[in-house]
Amino acid sequence: MANRGNLVSLEVIWLASLLLSVYFHNPTSGLNSEAEALLKWKSNIGDEEILRSWVSPSSNSNVTSPCKWRGITCNDAGSVTVINLAYTGLRGTLQDLDISSFPNLLRLDLKFNKLTGTIPSNIGVLSKLQFLDLSTNSFDGTLPLSLANLTLVYELDVSRNNLTGILDPRLFPDGSGSTRTGLVSLQHLLLQSTGLEGRIPEEIGNLKNLSILDLTTNYFNGPLPASLGNLSELRILMLPKNLLSGTIPPSLCSFRKLTELNLLMNKFSGKVPAGLGNLSSLTVLHLAENNLTGNLPPQVCRGGNLVNFSAAFNNFSGPIPVSLKNCRTLFRVRLEYNHLSGTLDQDFGAYPNLTYIDLSFNKLRGKLTQKWGECQNLQVLKIAGNMLQGKIPDNIVELNQLQILDLSFNQISGGMPSELGKLSKLFFLSLKANQLSGQVPAGIGELSNLMTLDLSTNLLRGPIPPEIGECSKLQLLNLSKNQLNGTIPYQIGNIIVLQDLLDLSYNQLTGEVPTQFAKLTTLECLNMSHNNLSGSIPPSFRDMLGLVSINFSYNSLVGSIPDSNVFRSADPSVYTNNKDLCGEVQGLRPCDAATTVKGGRRKKSKALVMVAAITSALLFSITIIGVLAFLRQQKLFGSSSRNEDKSKRENPFSVCHFDGKLVYRDIIEATNDFDDMHCIGEGASAKVYKIEIPGVQPLAAKKLKFSDRESEMDMAKIFSQEVAALTRLRHRNIVKFYGFCSQGSHTFLVYELMERGSLSSILSSDTGAKELQWEKRINAIQSIANALSYMHHDCFPPIIHRDISSKNVLLNSELEAHVSDFGTSRFLKPDSSNWTTIAGTYGYLAPELAYKMEVTEKSEVYSFGVLAMEILMGKHPAELVSYLQSSADQSISLEDVLDKRLSPPADMKVVDQITIILNVAVSCVSEDPQSRPTMRSVSRLLDMETSSDSIAV
Repeated sequence: MANRGNLVSLEVIWLASLLLSVYFHNPTSGLNSEAEALLKWKSNIGDEEILRSWVSPSSNSNVTSPCKWRGITCNDAGSVTVINLAYTGLRGTLQDLDISSFPNLLRLDLKFNKLTGTIPSNIGVLSKLQFLDLSTNSFDGTLPLSLANLTLVYELDVSRNNLTGILDPRLFPDGSGSTRTGLVSLQHLLLQSTGLEGRIPEEIGNLKNLSILDLTTNYFNGPLPASLGNLSELRILMLPKNLLSGTIPPSLCSFRKLTELNLLMNKFSGKVPAGLGNLSSLTVLHLAENNLTGNLPPQVCRGGNLVNFSAAFNNFSGPIPVSLKNCRTLFRVRLEYNHLSGTLDQDFGAYPNLTYIDLSFNKLRGKLTQKWGECQNLQVLKIAGNMLQGKIPDNIVELNQLQILDLSFNQISGGMPSELGKLSKLFFLSLKANQLSGQVPAGIGELSNLMTLDLSTNLLRGPIPPEIGECSKLQLLNLSKNQLNGTIPYQIGNIIVLQDLLDLSYNQLTGEVPTQFAKLTTLECLNMSHNNLSGSIPPSFRDMLGLVSINFSYNSLVGSIPDSNVFRSADPSVYTNNKDLCGEVQGLRPCDAATTVKGGRRKKSKALVMVAAITSALLFSITIIGVLAFLRQQKLFGSSSRNEDKSKRENPFSVCHFDGKLVYRDIIEATNDFDDMHCIGEGASAKVYKIEIPGVQPLAAKKLKFSDRESEMDMAKIFSQEVAALTRLRHRNIVKFYGFCSQGSHTFLVYELMERGSLSSILSSDTGAKELQWEKRINAIQSIANALSYMHHDCFPPIIHRDISSKNVLLNSELEAHVSDFGTSRFLKPDSSNWTTIAGTYGYLAPELAYKMEVTEKSEVYSFGVLAMEILMGKHPAELVSYLQSSADQSISLEDVLDKRLSPPADMKVVDQITIILNVAVSCVSEDPQSRPTMRSVSRLLDMETSSDSIAV
């Protein structure tokens, strides 16, 4: 108690010093003290429009009152009672606001601004305050103990700030760095000495009129204070997304007026007090993502008012609460990833208002009954990973609002509903790993919004319905491990957005591989193994440039494999047990030499015709839209001449002597008309060529590929998007863009050459990985963070890359990272919708993009988090990300995740930097977009940690 007394004494001394300073202060003539305080504060919080009415009086005017200023309200005596500056974009701190000047203040509302620093320690002088909302800013530090004096406050909201807990308070710095002022440092030291840092103070129990307490998304830690039980008027208690621990105190069960209790995403453990279900007024109860055990409160819906209930990602066991069966008020229920038992058809009823229910990965038995078809407002039904039996009820197709249906990993039998096509809003359907039989209904083609279809590991038989090709938005199609027969419908090749997976393996399919599949140019994973397919793999599959994984094993295929890198570099096992495949792959016989020569001659002849045609076109007319328009730094290029005939010619790339035709001719000549011998990389939509022109530093040309008219339109869109983005971007960690050209069949962009290629290729090579030492990896992560921060926060409008992955980060000769490939980028429009189709690389996409196709910075933060982990691990962190999102335990051991090809870092500074990066990456891949930091916050923290003069806290 001695330390506690010292702490209170210091608070009193600090408060006294403030009062003395106010007492001896000589106010400016013409201003009352409230106006003076506001004008002083105004000078430090920006020049927002709402503040323009805050003006000083002229020298000959009477005393000025602030009562007519915007955002200010006064009582009849002319004293300020309300300061309401919510949603106004304020910057700065509250340290410049003399709050002791407002003795009659009743309401202080500053939510949704950009304020930083600490909450004033003397906030308690506002003894008449009834409403305090500082939410959604960047306040740090701790809750001042003087809050205990605000006994009239009925609403206290400090949510979505950086109020500190056990984590490093620098984790999300976003402002003045005020955590390093003398006062705040003293507070931190005192709080640490008492063991109270980051905890909710016991003094909160003094606020006996409190009706709403919201501490959401901060860093409060430790147990809940026992004094919370004193808040008998409490209606809403919001504590999610903190680091609170210990058991849930039984005192919470005394809140008879409580309507909403949110403890989501903390570290609470132990059993939930059974009395929690006796709160008859409760409408919202969130217990999800903690370490809770035991049974759920049996009378959780005793009052019949429960609307939203979540207890997912805990260790609950035992039966489903008995009161849930007849709780017809339910709107949303999440109980997934527990050990709950019970019988589905006995423990659940019909819920007319229910929109979302997830019971996945528990130990539920029973079967789906017709009553689920009565939940007419249901949008999401997920009961995967249980022990359900029986059939899918036919009336489930009457759920015309259903968007997600996941019944995978059960023991459901019978056929699929014949009228499945009536679920017109369905975009995710997974019936994987059941015992379904019969045929795939033709009506499935009516699911025009379907994006994921997984019917794998069942007993389905018969042909694949051609109508499946009408699912034009499908991105993942998995029909593997069934008994499907007949030929493969060529119509699947019409699903040109199919990107993530096409898996038809382990069936009894016959006939040839459809040539139409070559149109699936963005497809990444193709598996047709373990069937009875005959004929050859169509040569046109070389145009499927998005492929990263293939498997044609265990068929009866013959002939040459397609001529592309993914087919040539594939593991030999993907071709085993076929009839007579040939090609330049280990384990396959070489193809017939005569055929090769003949093909080569045809190819050469075709190439000559193409060159002749291009040459003729160039002689007729050359139109350069713009090549190397941004070469404004002549120092990039040498001055040596190309040959003796050109020794007197000025540098053709300098702006003063720029000649579009000449530059175009130089590029065509340097690449031998884009001959493959100069190709240094190939992607889904383009090839990259090295340009070496004497007297000029080496460049890279990215030449887009067109296969048909539809492709030409798509490539033109990609081309225009990339040019639009790159002409706006100038950052040391973004690949430098010099210009572009669109002439006939030649559409290309010219960049700075990155000698070491992509980060993906470096990490996939043992030699390259060992060269990319820990310091290089830390710098690479920092560079990428800086580039994204610049794009998100320093460009207007902001630019979103939309495909951040290791393949789109290039390294120069010094292994410095540069973000590249802006063909899918978007400008964010602040005053309009930013909805678009999904773009990006599978494994880096934020989970919310599966149901909300809106471009946001936070989805790109997720991609960065995955990429940062990949750089540390040396491989894609799929399993780690999955673990983090399915486990309440977020602790990770460095030795378990660091790339084993490098020796563990010996320098403790490097270890600390890696630890910070890993912690940041974990926060970036949070399933909740709002829980992810901004790239500016990430960049600033990493800058702080990687700089040699980093300040320790």
